Amino acid sequence: MGILTRWLAAFGLLAVTFNPTDYNYVSWARDYGSENLSIAVLVGLLLGVGYIIFLRATLRSIGPVGMVLILAIVGALLWVLYDFGVLTLDNQTLNVWLGIFSLSGVLGIGLGWSHVRRALSGQADIDDVDE
Repeated sequence: MGILTRWLAAFGLLAVTFNPTDYNYVSWARDYGSENLSIAVLVGLLLGVGYIIFLRATLRSIGPVGMVLILAIVGALLWVLYDFGVLTLDNQTLNVWLGIFSLSGVLGIGLGWSHVRRALSGQADIDDVDE
């Protein structure tokens, strides 16, 4: 499972939870969750488990400082694109998608960073010894 696959999984988790369209968990739960409370709770718990897996792996591999650093790099990249006129921030829908893209990048990199570090350095994390 490559880093692109991990990023796509993180993007999917975030986009399923919330996105600017009407097809997301937050909108569905707000509009129809009271009619289907058991399903809303089940899906919410499943999403919560997904977030715990991603956040725990990210915090263990790159830590809070790494998370902030990756977000800062993405923010600087968006700033450069804005300065050169490639990106305008007038469209609120685009801004939400950019936020989802940025956060999914942090989670995807965090989930796969141990594998990247092992491939680059040849050193295993303490959690990887049994592999």
